[in-house]
Amino acid sequence: MHNLIDIQNQVPIYTAKDFESDQEVRWCPGCGDYSILKSVQKILPQIGKSKEDTVFVSGIGCSSRFPYYIDTYGLHSIHGRAFSVATGLKISRPELDVWVITGDGDGLSIGGNHLIHTCRRNPNLNILLFNNEIYGLTKGQHSPTSSQGQVTKSSPLGNIDTPFNPLLLTLGAGASFVARTADRFPAHMQQTLLKAAKYKGCSFVEIYQNCNIFNDGAFETFTDKESKDQYSIFIEHGKPLRFGVNNEWSIVLKNMEPCIVATSEIQEGEEWIHNQENKNLALLIAQFAQNPLFPRPFGVLYSVERECYENLFAMTPKIVEEEKLDKLIAGKFNWIV
Repeated sequence: MHNLIDIQNQVPIYTAKDFESDQEVRWCPGCGDYSILKSVQKILPQIGKSKEDTVFVSGIGCSSRFPYYIDTYGLHSIHGRAFSVATGLKISRPELDVWVITGDGDGLSIGGNHLIHTCRRNPNLNILLFNNEIYGLTKGQHSPTSSQGQVTKSSPLGNIDTPFNPLLLTLGAGASFVARTADRFPAHMQQTLLKAAKYKGCSFVEIYQNCNIFNDGAFETFTDKESKDQYSIFIEHGKPLRFGVNNEWSIVLKNMEPCIVATSEIQEGEEWIHNQENKNLALLIAQFAQNPLFPRPFGVLYSVERECYENLFAMTPKIVEEEKLDKLIAGKFNWIV
């Protein structure tokens, strides 16, 4: 029990340690999940919700152990269905702060259908998709985000599938908050998670997460200290798209085609200023991953206000009379057996 109370919000004042459960954290040593867990525990005290009003829902996979390690309510649901379980919870208890923890296998394979419909419905959920481009829990098969040609236990001659682009997929499905961060960028991850948590609607955050056992170094080019300045771009609303050790490179639009130019050569009015409310531009940024010449984008690509699903659900007419309910169930034709 806490002695300190936030008078304005009437919730206890927490620290990150208050969100550590009594369960032993059991991921492989060096797994990127540890960094994500610590970042979430650090930002939860800033959200202003009590532990009793916070719920983590997961599916199946290494990432789905998450609810055990957070000292809040939690549900370890079934493979790919965490989105539906969380949506049902939010409809029935809209005051709760609900988080969905999933992975690229859990959320984009068996859970792909549930993910796209959650994005289009827009319940007020925070979806964190840990992307390590591999099936980790089942020991190293290729996943929906594995690179083409990647050799895995289930693709010994190289993966022939074209990988999903999670940002492009969720934008196309109607998500109204889409972002990316990485386990190796803890400060950036915490900033991104806070933005997602404060957003009223379905926030989707892809997190590059290194699986050092089955796919070590998958994102090293973008996260390593020596190379990240040249191969990653950190986008912010209202700021130009620049990258490089000294921001010597910029991305501009020429006839709606992204182009890389030297920052020193940019003409007046040519600068591309990031506007997170412009979906067309967000779609272009999401596609940087398809071109090896472009840096990988991190940050909030898209964020617009939209009515939450649970609010719309609450406004729908309810059938309260028993007679009407009987008619709805029975329909026009029925038989007594």
